[in-house]
Amino acid sequence: PFKVNETEIIPIEVMHYKMPVFGFRIRDFVYITDVSYISDKEKEKIKDADLLIIDSLRKKKHISHFNLDESLKLIEEVSPKKALFTHISHFMGKHDDLLQELPENVSPAFDGETILLTKSK
Repeated sequence: PFKVNETEIIPIEVMHYKMPVFGFRIRDFVYITDVSYISDKEKEKIKDADLLIIDSLRKKKHISHFNLDESLKLIEEVSPKKALFTHISHFMGKHDDLLQELPENVSPAFDGETILLTKSK
């Protein structure tokens, strides 16, 4: 972990195909994109976040990005209060149609979406 001012930032090492890259946890917010694998050790850093923004490229398997099933499996394992998908391709279908397929606490992010993060804990 490292700090920016007084805010602790926890790096989360993930794999983007064969390349190690980092997501980050800032308080109860976790941001991970360009991910194809997360170890159990790193998943521990994600658990019980208020908000998880996670890569979910398409429905079919992809070599360097989570697909829909992989994203949903991670969400089930780490139990965020809310999850948003990012890095979504047009192969995922229309926003409203996809929304109907997802659990209540999961939705696809959209261009121009604004998320208010507040200080907590």
